Amino acid sequence: MQSGQIMVGAHKGIYVIKLVGDVRLNLCASFDDFIDSMFTHEDFTDVVFDLHGTQGVDSTTLGLMAKIAIRALERGCQKPLALSADAGIRHLLDAMGFDALIEVSDERRDYGAETRPLQCTAPDECAAREKVLEAHRVLMSMNQHNADTFRDLVHTLERGCAPVAKPSTRMH
Repeated sequence: MQSGQIMVGAHKGIYVIKLVGDVRLNLCASFDDFIDSMFTHEDFTDVVFDLHGTQGVDSTTLGLMAKIAIRALERGCQKPLALSADAGIRHLLDAMGFDALIEVSDERRDYGAETRPLQCTAPDECAAREKVLEAHRVLMSMNQHNADTFRDLVHTLERGCAPVAKPSTRMH
């Protein structure tokens, strides 16, 4: 599989997020920063996920896609659009319950947005764990199936993030 890349662009308030290759956790800290930045723009009106070049996507990336859709809907926008003709990608979106958050189409559309590669830096271990936790909490909030699927992972990560209690140095 081709290693992943996230391409981003905007035209007339429509933000295009193109996932290319195998998109994984290592891209997600920079992707999350982009998401926060995207929602600060006054001209933001819609989001399109172009998944035509996507070979694979991990659950952390799916969680960030759900985060985008939820924030767009909360802002009063219509459901974001995901474009993919790949049966496996479409099945994954359906199985995760994305139909409640996004419209899926197999069309190819040109939104006039010139996309450029998102500059991704590898997050440190703690930042990566926080992004994974946040993304999976979003997925869990979507439906009971996702809650059941990711519950153990989230609990494990939460325990890993908890401050370790120092043993008592007091002598008895």
